[in-house]
Amino acid sequence: MVEARGIETLSVSFTAGVIAGTMLSGSHFMLPIALLLVISLPCLEQKKLMRANSTLSLAILSGTFLLAGIFCAWNALQPGVSLHFRIQDWADGAVGKLRASIDTLPFRGPGTPALLKALLTGDRCGLSPETVAVFRKSGASHVLALSGLHIGIIYLIFDRLTRVLGASPAARRIRLGLIVLGAGFFTLMTGAGASIVRAFLFIVINETLHLLGRPRKAVRVLCLALLIQLVLEPAAVREVGFQLSYLAMAGIFLLYPLLEAWYPVSVSWDPLRKIWSMAALSISCQLFTGPLAWLRFHSFPRYFLLTNLMAIPLTTALMAVAVVTVALGGLGCCPDLLIKATDGLCRLLVWVLEIIASM
Repeated sequence: MVEARGIETLSVSFTAGVIAGTMLSGSHFMLPIALLLVISLPCLEQKKLMRANSTLSLAILSGTFLLAGIFCAWNALQPGVSLHFRIQDWADGAVGKLRASIDTLPFRGPGTPALLKALLTGDRCGLSPETVAVFRKSGASHVLALSGLHIGIIYLIFDRLTRVLGASPAARRIRLGLIVLGAGFFTLMTGAGASIVRAFLFIVINETLHLLGRPRKAVRVLCLALLIQLVLEPAAVREVGFQLSYLAMAGIFLLYPLLEAWYPVSVSWDPLRKIWSMAALSISCQLFTGPLAWLRFHSFPRYFLLTNLMAIPLTTALMAVAVVTVALGGLGCCPDLLIKATDGLCRLLVWVLEIIASM
């Protein structure tokens, strides 16, 4: 009925409806009935809609998605029954065991266990006020807030581990299932924050499209993830984390390719181009998220570029080593070298951020 490119329009229409719907919490009870009647009209007139030209069909569907967004947001604001799933109980138990396992490892640095629990489970209670202040002043607070960076690292670990299954169609389906289950369990285990859910949806959509052999256009994946997340949880549109997460991804998909292209490809491996690529990524995110961050928090990290160039690679290395260390520690066979490596990376990350914060 509508070409694939229409997903961007429908997603934006639904999002606009959700935003409007969050302002109607005190509206009359007849509102959802009226909305449902209007929303149902395209379904009742499906044959006529299919005979209409694509522009008219897209316009009608956009209006329908706008009203559907209003309905979903209004309905989500009403008192309802909270559903509790057994899998959430398993996730809560798993995160408790993970935190206990981290505490049993013989790290020499007094702040290492608390930092690992913040990076792997989202629990920042054990971090000292001084450490939190260092992350904030250096512009690295997003490192402590679980986001797409963290679940992306978990995804890479699952991807590497499952490659032993091979590349046959059956193996690819099994790998997809294991990756989605692992990433989904991690999402639940860490509290299913807005940015984590967004990253999980990206993984599911990308892996599914890859398995089906369909094109994976970044902007369409972004819009589809936005649509799905707001259908599942319309109230998320009011969360700052949700807004910053999608703005950052919009910056990466829309601006980053343009900035990266400024440095031409000359040789197969160019370290300076790698640095520029990381800088372009950081600038793209900051330009899209900076105005909202300033509006909400009245602050702007002066050394965000230096912070991201230093902190992101260190955090990636730290999390990769920490996952292996904690996993082997839980099995009772973690070598002392891994303990020292994890401890050293934690200290190095904090030390680098302390220098930046003091500038």
